[in-house]
Amino acid sequence: MEERAPADPTTALSAPSTEPPPLAEVQKAVASPLGEPATDFTFAVDAMAPTNSTRSGTVKVVDSRNFPVSQTIAASFVTIQPGGLRELHWHPNADEWQYYIKGSGRVTVFDTGPQAQTADFQPGDIGYVKKSFGHYVKNTGSTELQFIEVFKADRFAEVSLAQWLACSPPEMVSELLNIDPSLIAQFSKSRTDIVPT
Repeated sequence: MEERAPADPTTALSAPSTEPPPLAEVQKAVASPLGEPATDFTFAVDAMAPTNSTRSGTVKVVDSRNFPVSQTIAASFVTIQPGGLRELHWHPNADEWQYYIKGSGRVTVFDTGPQAQTADFQPGDIGYVKKSFGHYVKNTGSTELQFIEVFKADRFAEVSLAQWLACSPPEMVSELLNIDPSLIAQFSKSRTDIVPT
């Protein structure tokens, strides 16, 4: 009986391929006689205007309000300029998963107790923050920091510590935190999301 050499696994799985045709041609070939679906299944985050923008960065929120098919996932695309900080905040409706795309950042998460944990992130890293845990993200590099925040919820929800304090009775905040009321008056009643450090 003649022995055969084992097949080369790299060639066994390869198949001849050609460059795909233009997208419009493929869409025409697979078009249904019933027409296009009523719901879009793609969303161009790069083309949308920021939900919130400051000189220190931008946040673009995608959820069921602007992408109706997104009934169980909400996300935000965050860009922080060098020297910027995603201010201290928490999400009351879902845990947060972070995926780092570009740059370098440092995240501090505040647990009950009080306890805190700080970690550094680079492109390709994933971070996790439990629902209602306060946290902030600082750009630690000299280039833009970009990451995606993902939530198992139909809507993005966030509470900014500064906004929360600004919208609380100033006398109460001053007394409880033992700070000057004039400092409280400087807090913004609107979300700023990203601030300079």
